Amino acid sequence: MRAMILERPGEPLRSVELPVPAPGAGQVRIKVAACGVCRTDLHVVDGDLTKPKLPIVPGHEIVGLVDRLGPGVKHLSLGQRVGIPWLGHTCGVCPYCRAGRENLCDAPGFTGYQIDGGYAEYCVADAAYCFPIPGDLPDIDVAPWLCAGLIGHRSLRLAGEASLLGLYGFGAAAHLVAQLARHQGRQVYAFTRPGDTEAQTFALSLGCAWAGGSDAAPPVRLDAAIVFAPVGSLVPPALEAVHKGGTVVLGGIHMTDIPSFPYALIWGERVVRSVANLTRQDAVEFLDLAPKVPVRSHVVPMPLAEANMALSRLRSGELTGAAVLVP
Repeated sequence: MRAMILERPGEPLRSVELPVPAPGAGQVRIKVAACGVCRTDLHVVDGDLTKPKLPIVPGHEIVGLVDRLGPGVKHLSLGQRVGIPWLGHTCGVCPYCRAGRENLCDAPGFTGYQIDGGYAEYCVADAAYCFPIPGDLPDIDVAPWLCAGLIGHRSLRLAGEASLLGLYGFGAAAHLVAQLARHQGRQVYAFTRPGDTEAQTFALSLGCAWAGGSDAAPPVRLDAAIVFAPVGSLVPPALEAVHKGGTVVLGGIHMTDIPSFPYALIWGERVVRSVANLTRQDAVEFLDLAPKVPVRSHVVPMPLAEANMALSRLRSGELTGAAVLVP
């Protein structure tokens, strides 16, 4: 099969021919139809996340058809369309798993990081972490749901009942979250790179009440804000934008250092909290909700062979929506 592999962080992915993998006990093989390009992939490739299996096939926003069942798999069937997210395995026995907080597992395995992912024609996954994909939306439209959608959904839930919500960084996750938030009757305020009028126009087209640069103050005080951009310097202005008792949710797996800021910005019971990974319940809830909204992904499809270009465009901030690789 064709695959794009990372051999050393900081270097481009390499196109290779690999044996088609065989599923083991409790696993399934997926014929990949589409794989979204996530900012977490970029953090893996650039070396910001420091413990990858090498070489590794990146990619964890995978949609495809079950091609082969491993021994013991009963709940999935051949030809069934499924999605594979970032969380690919948990130990099931640590205190976090036993408490229903598997996103904090002490011994996890992550797709495209420790487990070969979807930048390939086939991949193998633990069947317990594969999710049936409902409806007839195209595979490329569904692929970003498997991380941008799931993490966005979890971030929105952790933002609480905020009626006035700020989103910092209007990319793959934010454009999906904005649709969920609007469906729930919230007002959304979008913060983009300063001067990025294309992204601001895109945000307004999705029903945002206001869109401006991240260096601008919103026209109203916010109840909560979610920071999707991996930029620590956005945390102080986000705190300044929320009122007393407000929450700032950090929705990325990696972020540059947060600079020091006056205590007055967090005083008044303002809260800063991170989002770590996801649970299988997050996937069940979001995949049930998204078609009902309905959530629509803005995607830029690209051939698998152009994975490096897709990552480069994501790194430079020139993508509106999400890139999706198609084998």
